Amino acid sequence: MIPVTSFAGKTVAVFGLGGSGLASCHALRAGGAEVIAADDNAENVTKAAQAGFITADLRNASWDNFAALVLAPGVPLTHPVPHWSVLKAREAGVEVIGDIELFCRERRRHAPNAPFVAITGTNGKSTTTALIAHLTKVAGYDTQMGGNIGTAILSLEPPRTGRVHVIEMSSYQIDLTPSLDPSVGILLNVSEDHIDRHGTIEHYAEVKERLVANVQAGGTSIVGVDDGWCRDIADRLDRAGKNVVRISVKNPLASGIHVEHGGIVRTAGGARSEIAKLGGIGSLRGLHNAQNAACAAAAALAMGISLDVLQNGLRSFPGLAHRMEQVGRRGNVLFVNDSKGTNADATAHALSSFADIFWIAGGKPKAGGITSLTGFFPRIRKAYLIGEAAQEFSGTLGAVAHEISQTLDVAVEHAARDAEASGLADAVVLLSPACASFDQYRNFEIRGTRFRDLVQALPGVKPVV
Repeated sequence: MIPVTSFAGKTVAVFGLGGSGLASCHALRAGGAEVIAADDNAENVTKAAQAGFITADLRNASWDNFAALVLAPGVPLTHPVPHWSVLKAREAGVEVIGDIELFCRERRRHAPNAPFVAITGTNGKSTTTALIAHLTKVAGYDTQMGGNIGTAILSLEPPRTGRVHVIEMSSYQIDLTPSLDPSVGILLNVSEDHIDRHGTIEHYAEVKERLVANVQAGGTSIVGVDDGWCRDIADRLDRAGKNVVRISVKNPLASGIHVEHGGIVRTAGGARSEIAKLGGIGSLRGLHNAQNAACAAAAALAMGISLDVLQNGLRSFPGLAHRMEQVGRRGNVLFVNDSKGTNADATAHALSSFADIFWIAGGKPKAGGITSLTGFFPRIRKAYLIGEAAQEFSGTLGAVAHEISQTLDVAVEHAARDAEASGLADAVVLLSPACASFDQYRNFEIRGTRFRDLVQALPGVKPVV
């Protein structure tokens, strides 16, 4: 835990008592603050009370007593309308902040030079965060990983020399961190997302920009420049005098880091050198993962990690569970769990990564279905359709070989049989549903775990090494 000493002797309201909110309560109390905990969910309030915290309805509280409102990132700050607790705080002149802001203040007070890598972007945040954490561990750092990737930041160990914090940040978290100042900031990409919480894509992009615009003095801003929003952001950072490293997987760069022919290439001042190879790294297949790897490599270089350690770290990266996770192999058939592919855009990354696919898809459908994936249909040897979306997807697939398997159990059995019988040199059984899991599974993790268990129970399946 990171005790929050910056509010010692003061009273702080915490609204939103899920994982990060309750961690904030504990950290504030450990640092000497009095905490008043609140939530619209009565069950969460009960849990906080059982943990020994004072709870209250903040509608009736005296806001003059509060030094700050610590807001959970899931609670609306600005759009579609500010949450009532935010309005109450503003009326009273009380600052509204999040748990990562509390971390930043503690770091500034106690270990301002401790490495702090912050990662954001519309896509690829979690993989890049996990990869950077893996690289820093390989390099010998005491590595703390958290934030939006799952572990509340205040549940980690405190900042200190030799310890690096690698933190994934959503736009909601950035919005609640006014003094965000990482030593390395990474913006992967920007595309339309979360407009319901930010109003416009312009505002969404502006929030994302703050993470790389506010790196501390001497720090490094790493920006993927394969979309127009990020190209403009990189140019603004340049004009502001920031140390900017541009990243591209689509075009060579005169200065920066780009990917070509399976290698990560650095260019500067007319010099060009390959710093790492991606070929044969199964956990980093696809153009999207090449961008993640290039940004992670830039972060590693900014931290002084050697090229040998970088290459070893890339090759030993196991990948994230449920995201292009290689869960087994039988003969020439590779089984890949991409249960996190819950919409067509995410599934496009998976389909683009293989040539001979036995595709398991379906679940609770989303708007647009799989019509945007028609360009990948020539890669599909056969599709196995499950859940509510099966009939709709069958109509979209048309002449592409497919069956309605209904359940994941049947789909795995049939796909494994057909892939093996195909005789293809590199057949892939791919679960990338392009759908939510909610018709048959409570979440994508449970669905992916079921797929993994089914595959590993097949006769002759071996782990991927």
